[in-house]
Amino acid sequence: MTGAVSFRPAGEVDFETLLDLRIRVLRPHLERVGRFDPERARRYFRAGYDPTHLRLILVDGSFAGCVALKPEGDGLVLEHFYLDEAVQGRGVGGAVLRRLIAEADAAGLPIRLGVLKGSPAARLYLRHGFAWTHDEPFDDYYERRPG
Repeated sequence: MTGAVSFRPAGEVDFETLLDLRIRVLRPHLERVGRFDPERARRYFRAGYDPTHLRLILVDGSFAGCVALKPEGDGLVLEHFYLDEAVQGRGVGGAVLRRLIAEADAAGLPIRLGVLKGSPAARLYLRHGFAWTHDEPFDDYYERRPG
């Protein structure tokens, strides 16, 4: 991996930048399953956009993506984990995930997440100790227990 990974809190001002990133990253995967619709993507992201737990991912101080880790029920939910294409495959995703896992482990909480069926991101989660729990028509769900 090249560069130091850090986080910065996201704000409302980041919505358009993060929506653009989400669309660029997910478009090929959504097109594969016949679900790409930019207006639906905007509505979905707008409805779930809560900067309270959303972090910008920086590599050497430059914007590289975003991720949210928020409390839900008896654990944490990881969502909106998008990396710019320029940093994918360079270990940035693993570095981010290790930091989030360390936070969850320190709190003794499981992490849960959903991934679009067939997404290569599932391999990243499996490598970091997540286990498949169930599926729905378009998504597979995973969980990593603490420790």
